[in-house]
Amino acid sequence: MEIEWLTPREVAVMLRVHVGTLANWRYQGAGPKYSKLSEAPSSPVRYKKADVDEYMRLMNRGAAA
Repeated sequence: MEIEWLTPREVAVMLRVHVGTLANWRYQGAGPKYSKLSEAPSSPVRYKKADVDEYMRLMNRGAAA
């Protein structure tokens, strides 16, 4: 099974938030899990689609379990 990686822009669209909100969440240790492509401070960030889907599932309040 191949992992589907998403950019911050793609995740922001899915979650209906600003890309800057995702950056703030990363800084605060909140939001969906993410990976950096290298150790460099300016390294691109990517999200596994499965992690974003799980985050959305957990944030879906009021849904039947």
